[in-house]
Amino acid sequence: MALPQPERRFDAAAYLAWEETQEERHEYIAGEVFAMVGVRQVHNLATLNLYSCLRRALHGSPCRVFVEAVKARVEAADCFFYPDVLVTCDARDRLTPEYVSHPLLVAEVLSDSTAAFDRGRKFAAYRKLDSLQDYVLIDLAVQRIEVFRRDSENHWVLYDYGPGDSVELASLGLQLAVDELLEDTREDSEAASP
Repeated sequence: MALPQPERRFDAAAYLAWEETQEERHEYIAGEVFAMVGVRQVHNLATLNLYSCLRRALHGSPCRVFVEAVKARVEAADCFFYPDVLVTCDARDRLTPEYVSHPLLVAEVLSDSTAAFDRGRKFAAYRKLDSLQDYVLIDLAVQRIEVFRRDSENHWVLYDYGPGDSVELASLGLQLAVDELLEDTREDSEAASP
């Protein structure tokens, strides 16, 4: 989740130049910047679980998988976000080392502070990416994975997955086990017991 910064207004080029000089990461929405906040251990584990599965499955393909520190540019919404995981198979993205503009898949791990934004305004912006086919939300609180998939009529359809299921990522032709994606991400007293 991002927190607003006091009175900073940028255009996209100024934001990119400024962001390179910052110690912390900031997302950009229509001229405003928002500092990224830290994440819990289970958030990081879920991100790495998805990244690892995708990296292994896409090895040797033209697709590239990025995690947390690579920006997604949504030019039509005048935004730059730092998704938890994104996948691009578009050669044009190799020409812009600061960001990806043509992802096939974007994934966000939800937290109490980010869930409404990730489901709402951020998803509305991501839907403006013509390349995006799968928007994945990992909800650790309920141990479920939601995939919003663009259909042939440009509608977004929700597919909901839980433990024991396989998540279909149609954009990449992959099936990934929910149990592997959620491995070691329970944050309760039972999971913490030795």
